[in-house]
Amino acid sequence: MTDPAALLRRAGLSASAPAERLTGGDMGDVWRLGPYVVKTHPSPPPDLYAAEARGLAALRAAGVRAPDPIWHDTDGIIMPYMPPTSNGIDTDNDLARQLAALHRTPADTYGWDHPVYLGRFPLPASPRSIDWPSFWRENRLRPLYRATRRALGPLADATARFIDRFDPPTEGPTLIHGDLWSGNTLATADGAALIDPSAWHGERAVDLAMMQLFGGFSRRVWQTYRGLHPIPPAVDAALPGYQLYYVLVHVHFFGAGYLGAVRRIVG
Repeated sequence: MTDPAALLRRAGLSASAPAERLTGGDMGDVWRLGPYVVKTHPSPPPDLYAAEARGLAALRAAGVRAPDPIWHDTDGIIMPYMPPTSNGIDTDNDLARQLAALHRTPADTYGWDHPVYLGRFPLPASPRSIDWPSFWRENRLRPLYRATRRALGPLADATARFIDRFDPPTEGPTLIHGDLWSGNTLATADGAALIDPSAWHGERAVDLAMMQLFGGFSRRVWQTYRGLHPIPPAVDAALPGYQLYYVLVHVHFFGAGYLGAVRRIVG
């Protein structure tokens, strides 16, 4: 494990406070050292933290509150610590407004010009596309299926058939967070903030599906979001199918405990 204090020194920074481990480190280790947050991993992919820095920059450019990385290299990333708050700020409505604005950030095509990771899983470099169903199957679902086929066991054939026939409706490419579970949101003194993106241009349904998969988002978030950016019934109906993307990456990293979720989706 890379020493977080050593990363601070490498970046020309220092903190008098000792390292304090923070929650949210399923894909690595997260530490607070005074005014800084340091993320590390024992063996990260070489461009993992560059991808995170680019994703955070994209969120901020879209008007989303997110930390502005101070420094990164192949071993870790350093960001300002954003203290949590319980001072009565309406972070639910603020979060919903930011997500609605994020999902109205238009793009000409689906995809991304740089490496993308879902957790630590590398998604393949791919040409930009205007064919969403094909892009989703070939560049998002099939790489995860190949990585998990053996672990899927008897569910492998049903999963392959589901991927072949999944033909979701489209609204058009927009910037997405890409890993939007409640643990990647913060309630700060300035309002809601997003962290740990897997950002790229896709259908907003990818984010909405993850928001529903593990819960954690209040009724107020959904009510405000739907009021600002209504979700067509056909998109709503497709969200459980989109969840296969996230369930497969959990099978890959965490094993058979998620096979029941695969079965629920693929039938």
